[in-house]
Amino acid sequence: MSAYSSDDKKITVRHFRLKKEKGEPLAMLTAYDYPVARALERAGIDAILVGDSLGMVALGYANTLPVTMDEMIHHCKAVARGASRPLLVGDMPFLSYQTSPVDAVRNAGRFLQEGGMEAVKLEGGREMLPGIQAVLEAGIPVLGHLGLTPQSIHKLGGMRPQGRTAETARRLLEDALLLEAAGVFAVVLESIPARLAALVTERLSIPTIGIGAGSGCDGQVLVTSDMLGLYDRFTPRFVKRYATLLEEMNRAFEAYRADVQSRVFPAREHETDMPDEEWQKLQKLLEKTE
Repeated sequence: MSAYSSDDKKITVRHFRLKKEKGEPLAMLTAYDYPVARALERAGIDAILVGDSLGMVALGYANTLPVTMDEMIHHCKAVARGASRPLLVGDMPFLSYQTSPVDAVRNAGRFLQEGGMEAVKLEGGREMLPGIQAVLEAGIPVLGHLGLTPQSIHKLGGMRPQGRTAETARRLLEDALLLEAAGVFAVVLESIPARLAALVTERLSIPTIGIGAGSGCDGQVLVTSDMLGLYDRFTPRFVKRYATLLEEMNRAFEAYRADVQSRVFPAREHETDMPDEEWQKLQKLLEKTE
């Protein structure tokens, strides 16, 4: 039985806690536009993350670092128009919160006020606590993010798994506990050993959302473009592909080009007709102007 009833139409941060208490896994995916948000809502997805991953999979950047607040707000608005039932989470981009707690609150507020989001996600542990606490004190729910934090790829030496030594694993667990004490409603654990993720999940009373962190988390999140096979520049090894839509799109585009070049498309059924009497009137009008 679900943690929310069929007539409880809106998923909130409260449902995250209830689902953990009942042992019911949470399903989260990313969306960056209206049609995908609509599809995720129809599929019954619990939460939608408008991730800064859009920089790579939607905007063509090499990584997430160039993504701006204005770009994030633009995509958040589209997602908010497409889905109302899932919890909507906006991903705070690079330098939107690291500079000061004041900037963190201002930009987090934009996600709710302009973007239609209901929570924000911030990367980092103890070093980001001042900003996270300021956002929480402003009444904005925060989703934490530990492990592989893509905005720190240069510091981490690339997209590398984290928490693989005893010391880094201990620090990650401590950070998770600090985030919980600060008041975040859940924590994303990205690309860490499965046994460490299970340990963190056991120690926390708030849910963990895994991505490349094994099945011991309270929920899972994937980049939708990865799991649909739409992004072919790079696919993390932890991604399960549920479709290969890029190949299907290529087939459709090639078929369209061939139809156009051979004049098979548009066919008669794709045309708009004009009544004969109106056509005759047009011919007479043209004769008068010649």
